[in-house]
Amino acid sequence: MKTLVIALSALLFSTAVYVSIPAEEKVCKSGICVVEFNASFNSSNSVRWIEDLNDCVTSRVDIVSAPDLQRDHKIVVVPTIVVFNDGEEIKRFQANIMMTMEATKKEVQSAIDDVLMSDF
Repeated sequence: MKTLVIALSALLFSTAVYVSIPAEEKVCKSGICVVEFNASFNSSNSVRWIEDLNDCVTSRVDIVSAPDLQRDHKIVVVPTIVVFNDGEEIKRFQANIMMTMEATKKEVQSAIDDVLMSDF
């Protein structure tokens, strides 16, 4: 039974790849960036389509291993998707009470497109 629990835990926690960003660095220095803030205990609810977004850099941050980033970006629910432009937060999408993201890929892509169009 113990082996089964360990195997299932490994499967659940291996689906999303989170980056390690030193606390003193910004998650987005320049350009349009989309960051998913989540926690390793909630990796089963990670946003699967984040890497499929166009015209931006994407990354994931595990707030368990980066509590300073959680505090700095005021992350109170996971997952939370934040769209940045040149380091400034433009739009935020937060999970529902079940810790699942209701925002769609189309909605997040629309926020990215709005930033791009504002440059014209």
